[in-house]
Amino acid sequence: MGLDPAKHLGKEIAYLTSYLHKLKDLYGINVCGEGGEYETLTLDCPLFTKARIVLDDFHIVLHSSDSIAPVGVLHPLNFHVESKATTISVSDSNGISILSADKLASVFEVQGDCLGRCDAKCQSLDDASALMEVPGHKLNLSKTKRKDTFTIGCSLQVSSSNPTGLQDDLKIVLKKVEVQLTGNGLGWENVLYVHLYIGSMSEFGLANETYVKFITQEKCHFGVPSRSTIELPLLQVGLGNVYVEALVANDQTKRVLHVQSISCWAPSCIGPYSQATLHKEILHMAGQIGLDPPTMTLCAGGPTGELEQALVNSEAVAKCFGASISTSAILLVIYCSKRIPSSERIRIQEKLDMFLKQRRSLQLGKESNSTVLDPVFLYVLAPDLPKRAFVEVKPLLYAAESAETVAETTGQEIGLTVKPNYWGIKEADWHNSCFQKCIIRGKVCSVVLSITSELAMKICRESYGADQNAWSYEKFTKECCMDIISRFCIYLLDKILLDNAFYWEDATIIRFYFPTSLGFSLETLSVIFNTSFKEFAEMSQMLQMGEEPIFNLVPVLGAGKSATSMDDMITCELFAQKC
Repeated sequence: MGLDPAKHLGKEIAYLTSYLHKLKDLYGINVCGEGGEYETLTLDCPLFTKARIVLDDFHIVLHSSDSIAPVGVLHPLNFHVESKATTISVSDSNGISILSADKLASVFEVQGDCLGRCDAKCQSLDDASALMEVPGHKLNLSKTKRKDTFTIGCSLQVSSSNPTGLQDDLKIVLKKVEVQLTGNGLGWENVLYVHLYIGSMSEFGLANETYVKFITQEKCHFGVPSRSTIELPLLQVGLGNVYVEALVANDQTKRVLHVQSISCWAPSCIGPYSQATLHKEILHMAGQIGLDPPTMTLCAGGPTGELEQALVNSEAVAKCFGASISTSAILLVIYCSKRIPSSERIRIQEKLDMFLKQRRSLQLGKESNSTVLDPVFLYVLAPDLPKRAFVEVKPLLYAAESAETVAETTGQEIGLTVKPNYWGIKEADWHNSCFQKCIIRGKVCSVVLSITSELAMKICRESYGADQNAWSYEKFTKECCMDIISRFCIYLLDKILLDNAFYWEDATIIRFYFPTSLGFSLETLSVIFNTSFKEFAEMSQMLQMGEEPIFNLVPVLGAGKSATSMDDMITCELFAQKC
């Protein structure tokens, strides 16, 4: 971020000191490179008591010319060793020598507080209010109701006659999220994960430039949050260029993995985020594309080749936390670029199934007593992905603190025996075909609800008791029919939660995906779903509603439970967790 291999690689630290401090002020980098911003080659130090290394010739190898984080390697061609004229000793603060030749192989542990917490500089709330007052525009805000871990969603609803730019939109949205955090006595260090949706992937670099002005290592002394970035059709539904979702925790017990330097085991981050964040046994992994770690370029092989590499990268990160995407996955979200031909989408699903099956066999072969979760799958069709990738994988894993067996329920119901009946919807066997779920008893409930056009017809037909021949697909784009579908979604989600001894107050994520082909603006759909939730809250007395919605609406090109059927009318993703 601000370092250019062609300009800065091969220079002495002393030469770059003032520039590094400037980058620290601009982007929050670590001046010493401890965030992985750069690696050093030591030619001379007190440990080298007899000679120093002199680099005679080298050349720069450019691995990646990325506009935000270019990567280069210094390759030595010729060097020699030069004897030192005098012996160098290392002394403590009292002048007593603590290092001699016979101690050179010793390991010294630095004791004390190494965390080095610092107070992040924040703009005042008055500045924030000024930023958020945009003529002709409106900020959309949502927040789930769980107190200790919750999601904040924020987007800008714009007027077509007064368009804005991505950087301005992102500043306004991030400032609004920051104000919400401050109002809850929290800060960016409490954010576990960020979904960054942008209107055009061509502005990915600009998004990162603005992003790092708000979310920095300096503010996040326990590590910057993990992140997934995709392009979405935001403008088509009346939004600005940016939509942000932030998953927040009111404690600071998270652990993060931040890979910044080039390695052979996992790709470095192509933005200011962490590869994974562990919080209360849930591993939130950043979106992974099919980058080859040593070269940081997309691997060959097309969509399936990129998918396999993305899965390998995800597995490498998961292993750092003692987990595996083949046995520990709760939810696997696969973002697919619209550039993937329809004929190749089935191969995406086949490759994923094969990879998980093979890795699961290897994992169980090593650990015969391993518990295997049956994950939920969600496929999302997006206009574009970072680096023009075909596929991006976003795993959500369960990383148990102990080796105790994880009890998963698949079909057995363990909740209430008497189910409430809302809106006159009657329980039916075919409802089970509408959803996937992964339940870790007493801990986690993950659900993906898929309402296809066929199911929507059935839902509306049963609601009105109309003759089947009287219905057509076009009628389902009307608000009255979407009312029925929204109520059915809430009814079914409530039933799944109760069946498995969970409640709405346990939900940390409630996300509805809808295709832009429906012809709805986000504002219209938000009113429909919010009205249905308020009706449900009044009937059930089990859900507290505030001023803002408790759900996020995400516009997509398509979504579904398989790669070949990303054509749901409505897809819901819900994640609930017990304290």
